[in-house]
Amino acid sequence: MKIVYAEVITIGDEILYGQTLDTNTHWMGQKLNALGIKIIRKVSIGDSSEEIISALDDASRRADIILITGGLGPTKDDLTKYTLASYFGMELKRDEASLMHIKTLFESRGRTITPTNEKQADLPDGCTIITNRMGTAPAMWFEKEGKVVVSMPGVPYEMKTIMEEQVLPRIKDKFALPVIFHQMIQTVGIGESWLSDKIEDWENNLPAHIRLAYLPSFGNVKLRLTAVGEQLDQLKADVQAEVDKLLPQIEEYVFGMGDISLEEAVGDMLLAQGKTVALAESCTGGYVAHRLTSRAGSSAYFQGALVPYHNQFKNEVLHVQSDTLEKYGAVSEQTVIEMAQNIRKMMNADFGLASSGIAGPGGGTDEKPVGTVWIAVADEQSIVTHKLMLSKDRELNIKLTNVALLNLLRKQLIPNVK
Repeated sequence: MKIVYAEVITIGDEILYGQTLDTNTHWMGQKLNALGIKIIRKVSIGDSSEEIISALDDASRRADIILITGGLGPTKDDLTKYTLASYFGMELKRDEASLMHIKTLFESRGRTITPTNEKQADLPDGCTIITNRMGTAPAMWFEKEGKVVVSMPGVPYEMKTIMEEQVLPRIKDKFALPVIFHQMIQTVGIGESWLSDKIEDWENNLPAHIRLAYLPSFGNVKLRLTAVGEQLDQLKADVQAEVDKLLPQIEEYVFGMGDISLEEAVGDMLLAQGKTVALAESCTGGYVAHRLTSRAGSSAYFQGALVPYHNQFKNEVLHVQSDTLEKYGAVSEQTVIEMAQNIRKMMNADFGLASSGIAGPGGGTDEKPVGTVWIAVADEQSIVTHKLMLSKDRELNIKLTNVALLNLLRKQLIPNVK
């Protein structure tokens, strides 16, 4: 079955200037993918007729479906409608049904329609007009040489309503769509290149209809398997067969499937084992606690946290010994050992987690440069520590420490992975 390709063109100077965040293409990508349509490009352009025409010409060489958002407002800088009319060789003609809808919408809001607003009912005479029940700017559906071009408002709630209620059903009727199935494998504790080397033979022997993508992020790598075919059940079975071959090779690094996060996976493990955790965070400033408690129901396994940023409070509140701090410093294995052990006892938790480091950008020394972080996990019988040498970027260091600390706990929760 032929793959149907789509391209998304987002129009608006405010997008390019960074004044407005483009959330539309993210949402559209999810919806199109669910239909088996492959997006091959997303383009953002300014409010310029020349740019719109160039983007349309370029997209028409690749895509079967071109979805445009933005530039349909009533003001002079909104050029999309006029440009599309010219591009498709059409005249603008007032559509009475659209005008009536605009008037009704204004009346329902206690407002008086202006001549400028009335012009939104002037539409290309050869397109299919799609009513925008959430706003005043209609969407427009064009067809030319087997290609479909749909222009929609850029306001997210208007675009989403038009897409779900009218555009997606029309696309399903017009195109014979394949089935696309994705499976995500979440890994942590191994870099992208090392992971690639480890599974190279398996990857080289994947069936032709299944593709692998590496999606690295803060401290973890997602493996996305994508299968394309005609029968969903068969695709699921084919992908599962490949997953079954892969998992024994990387089992120690896999913390979950699908969209699960590391903190959710660790939370599930704590919950399943009836275990609890408490945190003593210095350089991470409470970020690990925030991530663990971002999930509803975390009170079942999260006891609490302290953020003893200064040595005074490490000593007076968390009871890290003065001698330890003076001899080894706050950023040391000895200090995080006491932090983890003491927080576990103070909060009556099964596990105590601790972090202490130099997040940056200042504060480093030759002996302990910026990015030096010590982490620890303690339970009743043992203590596990790890030294991290991270980056010069403060935010990145905090996020990477969060991943490393949660992964250290994860490995303690799986005895054969320690």
